[in-house]
Amino acid sequence: MKIKLVILVSLLLLPGLSFTQTGPTSLSIEKIMQDSKWIGVSPEGIFWSEDGSKFYFNWDSGSSGKTDLYSFIPEDHNSIKIEQKDKPDLLARYGNYNKDKSEKVFGRNGDIFILNVKTGKTFQLTNTLDYESSPTFSFDQEKIIYSRGGNLFSSHLNTGQTIQLTNFTSSPPRKDGKTYTNEQEKWLYDQQLSLFQVIKERKIKNTEANEEKSLNKPHRPKEIFTGKERPGNIQLSPDEKFVTYLIYKPTKDSKSTKIPNYVDESGYTETNKARSKVGTPYFETVELFIYDIENDTVYQVSTNQIPGINKQPDYLSEYPIKGDTKISSRKVSISSPVWSEDGINAVLEINSLDYKDRWIMLIDISSGDLKLLDHQHDEAWIGGPGIGWWGGVLGWMPDNKKIYFQSEETGYSHLYTINIENGKKKALTKGDFEVYNPFISNDNKSWYFSSNEVNSGERHFYKMPLKGGKAIQLTAMEGSNKVTLSPDGKWMAILFSSATQTWDIYIKKNESEAKTIRFTYSQSEEFKSYSWRTPSYVQLKASDGVMVPARLYLPETPAESKPAVIFVHGAGYLQNAHKWWSSYFREYMFHNFLVDNGYTVLDIDYRGSAGYGRDWRTAIYRHMGGKDLSDQVDGARYLVKEHGISSENIGIYGGSYGGFITLMALFKDPDVFGAGAALRSVTDWAHYSHGYTANILNTPVMDSLAYVRSSPIYFAEGLNKPLLICHGMLDDNVHFQDVVRLAQRLIELGKDNWEMAIYPVERHGFVEPSSWTDEYKRIFKLFEQNLK
Repeated sequence: MKIKLVILVSLLLLPGLSFTQTGPTSLSIEKIMQDSKWIGVSPEGIFWSEDGSKFYFNWDSGSSGKTDLYSFIPEDHNSIKIEQKDKPDLLARYGNYNKDKSEKVFGRNGDIFILNVKTGKTFQLTNTLDYESSPTFSFDQEKIIYSRGGNLFSSHLNTGQTIQLTNFTSSPPRKDGKTYTNEQEKWLYDQQLSLFQVIKERKIKNTEANEEKSLNKPHRPKEIFTGKERPGNIQLSPDEKFVTYLIYKPTKDSKSTKIPNYVDESGYTETNKARSKVGTPYFETVELFIYDIENDTVYQVSTNQIPGINKQPDYLSEYPIKGDTKISSRKVSISSPVWSEDGINAVLEINSLDYKDRWIMLIDISSGDLKLLDHQHDEAWIGGPGIGWWGGVLGWMPDNKKIYFQSEETGYSHLYTINIENGKKKALTKGDFEVYNPFISNDNKSWYFSSNEVNSGERHFYKMPLKGGKAIQLTAMEGSNKVTLSPDGKWMAILFSSATQTWDIYIKKNESEAKTIRFTYSQSEEFKSYSWRTPSYVQLKASDGVMVPARLYLPETPAESKPAVIFVHGAGYLQNAHKWWSSYFREYMFHNFLVDNGYTVLDIDYRGSAGYGRDWRTAIYRHMGGKDLSDQVDGARYLVKEHGISSENIGIYGGSYGGFITLMALFKDPDVFGAGAALRSVTDWAHYSHGYTANILNTPVMDSLAYVRSSPIYFAEGLNKPLLICHGMLDDNVHFQDVVRLAQRLIELGKDNWEMAIYPVERHGFVEPSSWTDEYKRIFKLFEQNLK
């Protein structure tokens, strides 16, 4: 089925998939909270063909619940719905190329395949019951290296010979080549040899006989004992002399949380296993080992001597030193090596498990020695775009002499290079903006990246010379422009949205002045029948003089009581006062509904939000419910002063982190807010996850002061305004236990101006329209009864 795109300013009509339904222009909570397909389903999953002549995407263009694969050819604007028999091998796009990019190796259903890029044909390399994965071409391009059963294998493309490169085992080796299952067996074995001469002599004879037999056996890889920990990220060095692997050491005696499921299909109360709590990290440490194949030896990469490894965090100075406390090396997570294209050098990154340091090191693979290239330290925590704890942006420049990475050295995440020979560092980008997802073009001549340089609320795509310099802005539409560049660099497939428009695909040549052409129209007629408001983007002045960005929705006819609602977005480190389609689209629609009913709505990117640099990100360090809360209080004062809102009729609501802030607002600033709805709220940070909370508050044992001043449960006695608590009982992110503990606290304090709605079949993010509808009806009722 071929479709010619003729009129680009009207709805893209696909046979049998066009929107025809219409609906009323008024809003209701039932309408807003129904299945989100009523809005229309946006296309997603854009990827280009290997030759760059067309791109593919997934789309349920009729909101029917069935997603189809489409292709689009930019040169002639032809769109084709791909039938099942004609679908390309979609998994091939996740594979790895050889050096001249004529072939690509990939895994499918546990087997290895090789794609001929020119012909599009695939060759199946393996067909076994074992699961093979992570295939790559060897440095000499003659072999495929892949994992099977937790070990590394090599298959020669010409001879077909398959060689096992590693032999990891969970049991320690015996002296006779066999294995113990435990220390008790080893002790008994050694005792027998020491007591009985006959056994000892027989062992010697057997050993000699086995050694003679082994002379005629082919070489086998060394048996490497790893205990209970299985190795991960197993890699072969380019010269094929070394194997590197990581050992993730799990936290001992980690206790998980059990979540009861009261409405299970079995009819019984079942339990689900969930995460542990902060103070119990996922891993105690991540260690890097090197297996020297030629010398048949294994050694660990030591991090004990890297600069700053013994530095203790500043916050510890607030606590008395107990006894003879010896300063020891901090625990770290170390990454696998990243090799230069010429196969000569390798770099890696090391992150301290207290989240305060990131080291980028050059590694001598033959010795395991490390050389410092860059050290990033933050007394709060290391973070920002491209600087994640699980691995940030790190790679090699085409000259194989410099590496690139991102750093918040100037207060904003920017792109840098370092020469590994002389240590010279160069900033490729700079300014009061952030860089996202940088990559080097296929011809090695340019950088491409996204940034919010134009405005903190917009995302645009840029092209920059490889050595840095002026970046050319390639997109212009106001909102967010997510670009997927064609392999040949000629075309940009743009997934774009604005504040009132959901995500759709546009196409544009890779030229700043080229025309941008819209390709898909995904919003339903029913959704478009309402006049959705574009919020005003304002800056409100906080009490400390900082200008805080926010979205403002003003009613055409304010209610007589001049009420207002402040919405607090979740996640903390998330941006919502932006100019693209919000992930909080239900809340966006609810805000339009509130405005229809005479409310003013303010949506603040408070301190701790994403998109505004390091100082904004870390302003909540050791005190959540500090600057992030005062920004809401200052927002309320802004509404009173600038928009004539009644100071007695300001409500507040939000979910997750937003629910936490709502609780803190009602508990600590009850005179500012007339009512609040706290949804799926954290009530005590000592009960949240380690990976998130330990960044910001350290751990409860080490920094109890931070937890006490940041947790709502300690301030519950301040509640004197109406509070609605809503929570899913199956929530495996913020556990239902959080609000149960708070409820008991409120009961013991004798508080009677709160109520709780529980949702037995919902997790953190609600799924059922009935649950969304019930929750927001309660929120609206709360505001109607207390703010009007």
